[in-house]
Amino acid sequence: MKMNRLAQACGVAMLGLSSIAAAEVSTNIGVTSNYIWRGLTQTDNTTALSGGFDWSGESGLYAGTWLSEAWDDYELDLYGGYAGEVGDFGYDVGLIHYAYSSDAESDFTELAVSGSWQFLTAGLNYVFSAEDAVEVIEEDLYYYLGASFDLPQDFSIGLTVGFVEPDGDGDDDLEDYTHYQVDLTKATGDFGDVTLSVSDTDLDDTDAAGEDSDMRFFISWSKGF
Repeated sequence: MKMNRLAQACGVAMLGLSSIAAAEVSTNIGVTSNYIWRGLTQTDNTTALSGGFDWSGESGLYAGTWLSEAWDDYELDLYGGYAGEVGDFGYDVGLIHYAYSSDAESDFTELAVSGSWQFLTAGLNYVFSAEDAVEVIEEDLYYYLGASFDLPQDFSIGLTVGFVEPDGDGDDDLEDYTHYQVDLTKATGDFGDVTLSVSDTDLDDTDAAGEDSDMRFFISWSKGF
């Protein structure tokens, strides 16, 4: 599965030399005690290391890549799109391609659209292309609503409710489900950010192979450069 992203460099070619010179490149690294994606573990409830690169231009175009351990494999996300603001409203339209190092037949691509206003964020992801092993997830929808708030002492809290709606063609076992997540983050300056999270879904034990209905607590660290 995948957080989370295909970005082609065609956007870069469309920029003038001055815009390219003004573009920003950043990197990030992280580690988590459990890689949770849309309420489901991607590492069989074990740790995962991750890292990525991002490019953003003054025009609003952006592109990036993110690599993480996932199950007994590596997940590589390639993403790109366009983001901007109109007054207090922010928007983002992009593509995310999820690729797997040892199983290309599990790769898939999503269209991702999101908007934000003050402390609120809402978005929708649509799987429009999937390889043979996961072809059943084509036309799946994921939509979510989130809120984030700054707290004293460099703490912040984020709340997310997301809804997964499988298209279901060819697999009657796929179930709609809702997931909930709360993230409490402490910014520590040069030492990065530490986040304590709790995640749950309304799945029963039999709704998804390898999953259960237990609430999960996990801790993550990340740092950008």
